[in-house]
Order: sequence, then C-alpha cells, then structure tokens
Amino acid sequence: MRKTFIIVLWALLLIGIASVYFVFSAISDGKIGYVPPIEELENPNLKFATQVISDDGVVLGTWSLSKENRLYVGYEDLSPNLVKALVATEDVRFSEHSGVDARAFFRALIKRGILMQKNAGGGSTITQQLAKQFYSPTADDVMERLLQKPIEWVIAVKLERYYTKEEILTMYLNKFDFLNNAVGIKTAARTYFSKEPKTLSVEEAATLIGMCKNPSLYNPRRFNERTRGRRNVVLEQMRKAGYLTKAETDSLKALPLVLKYQPVDHKDGLATYFREYLRGVMNAPEPKKKNYRGWQMQKFYEDSIAWATNPLFGWCSKNKKKDGSNYNLYTDGLKIYTTINSRMQQYAEETVHEHVAEYLQPRFFKEKKGRKTAPYTNQLKQEEVDAILNRSIRQSERRRVMKLAGYSDAEIMKAFNTKREMTVFTYDGDKDTIMTPLDSIKYYKHFLRVGFMSMDPITGYVKAYVGGPNYDNFQYDMVMVGRRQVGSTIKPYLYSLAMENGFSPCDETKNVAGTYFDENGKAWSPRNSSKKHYGETVTLKWGLANSNNWISAYVMSKLNPYELVRLIHSFGVLNKEIQPTISLCLGPCEISVGEMVSAYTAFVNKGIRTAPLFVTRIEDNEGNIIATFSPQVNEVISESSAYKMLVMLRAVINEGTGGRVRRLYNITADMGGKTGTTNNNSDGWFMGFIPNLVSGCWVGGEERDIHFDRMADGQGASMALPIWSLYMNKVYADKELGYSQKDSFDIPDGFDPCKDKLLELDEENTSRLDDLFFQ
Repeated sequence: MRKTFIIVLWALLLIGIASVYFVFSAISDGKIGYVPPIEELENPNLKFATQVISDDGVVLGTWSLSKENRLYVGYEDLSPNLVKALVATEDVRFSEHSGVDARAFFRALIKRGILMQKNAGGGSTITQQLAKQFYSPTADDVMERLLQKPIEWVIAVKLERYYTKEEILTMYLNKFDFLNNAVGIKTAARTYFSKEPKTLSVEEAATLIGMCKNPSLYNPRRFNERTRGRRNVVLEQMRKAGYLTKAETDSLKALPLVLKYQPVDHKDGLATYFREYLRGVMNAPEPKKKNYRGWQMQKFYEDSIAWATNPLFGWCSKNKKKDGSNYNLYTDGLKIYTTINSRMQQYAEETVHEHVAEYLQPRFFKEKKGRKTAPYTNQLKQEEVDAILNRSIRQSERRRVMKLAGYSDAEIMKAFNTKREMTVFTYDGDKDTIMTPLDSIKYYKHFLRVGFMSMDPITGYVKAYVGGPNYDNFQYDMVMVGRRQVGSTIKPYLYSLAMENGFSPCDETKNVAGTYFDENGKAWSPRNSSKKHYGETVTLKWGLANSNNWISAYVMSKLNPYELVRLIHSFGVLNKEIQPTISLCLGPCEISVGEMVSAYTAFVNKGIRTAPLFVTRIEDNEGNIIATFSPQVNEVISESSAYKMLVMLRAVINEGTGGRVRRLYNITADMGGKTGTTNNNSDGWFMGFIPNLVSGCWVGGEERDIHFDRMADGQGASMALPIWSLYMNKVYADKELGYSQKDSFDIPDGFDPCKDKLLELDEENTSRLDDLFFQ
C-alpha cells in the first residue's frame, strides 16, 4: 500500500512536470495564447512622440497620439536614483534572474495565495511587468489574469535573451504611463517636476517609481499625502537594498512632496503657430485636384508647387522607413531641428503681447464702446453689420450642431439671442459671464489679429514666428496661411521694377495729383494722405520715403503692370489673383507676412531672394540623420538695383514714414523699411531689415471692416512698426545673439545711386509717356 502510494505520488509529480513542460512549450510555440515572434520581440512597438527642437537646442513642443506622448530616453540619460528605486521596489534580485524570480513567485504564492496577506508583495519581475505592458490586454477577472501569467513568464524569458538588463530597465521606464498625458519617464519627469530624467533627485525618483504600483491610486496631483506615503515606502525599500543609509532615508521621508507640474499640451510652449504650421506642411498628402473644392483652387496651386519644389512639404508622405512604411510624426520619435531661435521667439511673443494685448486692444475696445455697429467700423450701416453677423452664425459650429439635431432656423436664431452662462477669453485670464451666443461672436471679433516673422536673409533661417495673439482662441495663422492687402509695402516692388528699367533714386518729377488710364481706357485718380511739397519737384527717393501715392502712380504709368505682376511673383508671392492694373502700385493685392519677409530679403542680399527655411535636419529615434534641408534662392533683381533700393529704403527710416523707429524707439542701426496702411485702416504693416535680419509685421481685424476708424491708431506706423521696434530692441539687448547696431550694409565704396539717372522732369521737359498717361 505504501509502495503504491509512493508510486502514485511520483507518477503525479512526473505528470505534473510533464504537463508544465508541455504547457510552456505550447505557449513558447504560440499554440496557447499569444507569444510575439522574434522580430516583434527584437523591435517592440513603442510609440514615441516627435520633438520639435529650436536652433539653440530648446524643445519647443512635441507631436504625439493623445495617449502616447512618450519621449525616448536612453539608459545613460537616466538618473541612477531612478534605477536604484525601481530595482529596490519592484525586483531586488533583478540582476540575478533570467526573467522569472522563483523565490519571489513562491513567496507571493504562499503569502498572498495561501495566507491571504495583501501586503506580501508581488512575484512579478521587472521583465515580466514589461512583458505585461507590451503584450497582455487588460484582464476582465482574476481567472483571466492568472491565465496570462504563464504567457508573461515565457515572454519575459525571451526578452532576457534578446536584451541586456540596462535595455530592459530603459524599455520599462519608457513604456510606463504615469497619467496626466505623461507617458514614459522623460515626459513624466518634465510633467511632474519640470526636469530631465537625469537630474531627478532621490525623493523625486522615488515618487515616480512609487506611481508604478498604481498611477491612479498614487496620483501626486490628486492624492499628495497618499503619494508621499508611497514615496516613503520606496525610500525604505532603497534603504533595505543598501542604496540609502537610515539617516538619509529618515531625512528624505520628512520632506514634503512638492511638484512643479507642467502638463504637456501641444498648444502650450513657444512657437505654437509655427509648430502647427510645420505639422501641417510635413503631414501634407500629395495634392489631387479632386480633393479641393472650387474655392480652394489657389490652395491647390500652392500645394502643387510646394509638393514639387519643397522637400519639407509632404515629407511624411514622400519618405519611408526601413520597413517600407511612411514616417509618422506621432509615433516614430523623430527629432525635428528647426531654425527657430528660442530667445528670439520669446522676444517676438512678448512684444506682440505688449503692443497688441496691452496697448492696441484696450484702445480698440474704447473706440468701439457704445457703438451699435461694434466691432465693425461706424462707416457701415446697421443692416450691413447684421448681414455679416448672420453669415457668421451660419458658419458657426453651434448652428451646425443644432441643425443636425433638427432645430428650425427660428429656434436656432432664438438660441443665439438667448443669454446663457459661458466662459470667455480675456488677456487677464478666462472670465465667467452671461451673454448671448451672438454677443459672444461680436465679443471675439473685437480682438485684433497679428502676424510677425523674422528671418536671416542669407540662410533663410526663420528665427521667430508669431501667427496670432493667442493660439488657444485664435488659431488662424496670419504668417504663412492668411493673406491681407499689403498697401504701401508693395511699393518697393514697384520701385525695383523701375530700377531694373533704368530709373534711379535721384530721378525727379512733379508732386501733383494726376489721372491715369488703364488698358481699357478707364480713368483712375489716386488720392494721397498728405500735400507736403505739393507742386514741387521731388525725387523718386523722396516719393518712396514718404510713401507718396502720386509719385508711385506716376512711376507705374511709365511701366508695364504685367511686368510688375511677374516681378511680384518672382519675389516669391504665389497669389494668382494679383491683377495687372495701374492701381496695383498702391497694394490692393493680398500677400502673406511670410511671403513679404522672404521678398524683402532680396534688398539685403544683392538682389537674391531667399525662401524661408523652417527645418535644418530630421533625426530618427536612434539619432540617425535621415533628412537635411538647405535654403532655396533665386535672383529677382540685379545687384545694382538692390543697392539703389537699399538707398531708398534707408530713407524711409531716416527721413520718411518710418522715422518713429529712430524718434520713439531710439534704434540707431543701419536699416531699411517700409510702412503700409490699406484703405480705411483695415491693415497696418511694417517691414524692417538690418544687414542680417529681415522682419515683417501685420496687424488688423478678423475681417476688413473691423478696424480703427482713426488714422492715428490704425496706420501701419502705429499698429505694426512698434512691434518691430520693440522686438529689435530686445534682440539688440541680448548680446549673445550676435546682432549689433554697428553692423552696416555691404554697399561697394563709391557706389553712386544717381549714376544711371534716367530722366529729370520739369514743366518744359515732359516725356511722351507723360502726354499719354499724366493728365
């Protein structure tokens, strides 16, 4: 009987061992559960966010999937405190086992499974936990979780075969989700402590490792004291493992849990408009005409040119990874090295806020206060304003949702005129108020919009890019996307054409009003804002410096409008709708800030226009350079014409409409520029440049009928010029940037802008063209 019992026991033991062997063999072969193939184990599916990095090494922001905002960090960039805390808390024999810790397993089995001790610790190694993070779906019950364990053991053993201990630790910390959109240790360190993983202190490392037990339960934002208690448990484990002395542990335990919480949001940080524009450019698909509506043909034209000529446009669609798939900005952990300088970007954003938010906006609210047509000009009739607002209602998201829900037009209008609680934006922070949805539309239309860009004229590096006053609330980009009428800032193109046709800055004409006729015989009589030197003989240089419309119209009458359109396009302006009329010389066409800044580089760069360069290189998540970018240039005007334009554009600042730069802002630098104001003060412009930096600014309302009614506030010299000046003063004050007011333009010694003087007019010396065009 005893012998039989022993035989049965041995048989059961052998059967058990054989069963375990066959079960684990079946798991390893993929016959039971899912065990990833070798290729997947060697290349685990870690989704890393792409980082957008400034020219001076500052991370401007990241692009990621909503739940995968993970930034890669290597083992060498981990704080030793993190590694020690993780090993001491989760797997003290990590360096001794090969994926499964038998001692820990049996301890957990006896204490938790038999003795039902909840605080007996788990039996899973760090490698098993990593296997769970990668390959185990969330279990619905305890039995399902128990069935997952053997599979995780097999995967853990295989992981140990393919990776070093350091690589496993790194993958674990990169993979873990620390909540609050902080996926991976690098993002978590930045989010909770505003630090890099390498610089985390012992107590900070212990806090984050403590979260690994249960990040929801030990969320330091919601449960500070509970998380502090968990942190202290980690510190105690580090003491037991020999990483800390008792005195160090007691001292660290006494510390409060202090966060420097900075949530990761793509709308936060520097250069938000720039980052969003760049994301759209890099993700652009190949343009197909069928995908564009009739009113989008201009965009189709621009996208088609960009696809063919700009390697950055549609980069993700044009380039493939080793596995043949296209790059993904949200999961591939790329590093996009941009041309933005973080300090210059900061100065640009500060300046826009100082002038638009703190100065112009209060004046605009004050001007419109109490007016029935507000925020629109008082030159509009009430029925015209109502028609515009009704159009805004029809285009609103609120109306679209209500229409889909089956509401009638009458019900929708009633809702738009019914007061309700809402939160609205102010520059002093969001404000809770009660107003009708229609009033909220009017309120938001009060806010002035702005576009500012600054770039190096030689390299094309875009140093600063501000597409609007506040990205959260006004997302339309007024640097590279939006276009507005340019007014007198178009005149340098006109005068460039004149210089190319033999004119010189010293050519003279009478400063008088005139009437001109287009090719269809239609008369046009331009107005001028000033009668300074009326009837006197003045030079073309004086005419441009003082932005005199009569002189510009006279010059235009001597040239071909079609040639001017072609020249404007060669300056990099892509708008196909520019009309070749004689009035084009006063800037009725629409051009973007980015196009204008790029165009003005030709005046600094000896007639060579440089296109904006936004990115210098792209690296993959292993640090390999996978793309580089260089500036694109084209010759627009001759070197001689460029020097003549420099002479005239300097005069704008030294003796013309840009004099406020010197008088009010004390900038003494050798520079050129041009102010611009469109009809009714709808748009205010200023273009300014020094030898190694070209910057441009536009300020205006969301719509052309939203503007200052007073010229004193609405002209370019009041709205846009101060932004350029304040920005440049900040740039000059930062000596590390390398810009100096002592820099001067490289004009050859002895260059005479009047040498090629074409004509000198007086009452007795009138050309044949005067007889035809000048009435």
